[in-house]
Amino acid sequence: METIIVQPPGPSRSDAVGAGRPQLLHMGPGDVADFGRGLPGGGVSIVLPDPGISRRAGRLEAAEDYWRLSNFSQDAAYVVENLEGAGEYLTVAPGRLGAPVPFEFSRVVLPALSGTAEFKVFAPQHAYLDERSAPGAGEQTVHPYALDATAKYFLVLVALCEPRLRDPSDSALPGVGDIVERLRPLESCRDLTRSAVNYHIDYLACTKLRLDVGEEPGTEGGGRTGAKRAGLASFALRFGLVREEHLALLPTRRRPLAQEIRA
Repeated sequence: METIIVQPPGPSRSDAVGAGRPQLLHMGPGDVADFGRGLPGGGVSIVLPDPGISRRAGRLEAAEDYWRLSNFSQDAAYVVENLEGAGEYLTVAPGRLGAPVPFEFSRVVLPALSGTAEFKVFAPQHAYLDERSAPGAGEQTVHPYALDATAKYFLVLVALCEPRLRDPSDSALPGVGDIVERLRPLESCRDLTRSAVNYHIDYLACTKLRLDVGEEPGTEGGGRTGAKRAGLASFALRFGLVREEHLALLPTRRRPLAQEIRA
């Protein structure tokens, strides 16, 4: 099972099916990948094509449930941003080797002649404490579907499951636009977009929960369909990944205007 998934900057597939989508790099514990401008004939796994970036600028190393970043530059610091935080970031000093990165969603930013160069790193296998585990009871149990209830993707999942949590007989599922509007009142979701919700749904289905959703022929994007949302909601509810108490994470629902007038 991979520890991290790296999304290089920009598309790297030329085939018609994958055109416009970057080729993801999957790394398991102990795997390493260098990044930079690249050596003649290749030499780096993550190419950042800017003349202001060293040919071998640094290295990623996957650990058990996190990753490390090494900075090979002698004078430039690199920044790792937490994409799920409120401006949270860490700086990796020049020459620093093996700096641990605790974020689940990260963007690595390097200074470049064009401004900055960047790529994204996802660590979907972060471990969380099982409250039922007893100290000294042997090897810790790793939850097969470790979800971070503070992450934005979890809010998307709760909003997707909300109708069935409130009424199990309700077979309707909110669309992507409905989820955007449902979460917009939250401070952390003020800038939420339809494409961001689609991304979180894809991330949940394909990476966190590893659903076999397949691809519907003739559907652009192959995974952003009603079938994927339905499968995701059914799986999450069936295994208790989203429960009634999680509804408290959503904004307070406004009563219809007619009810407010009568009140």
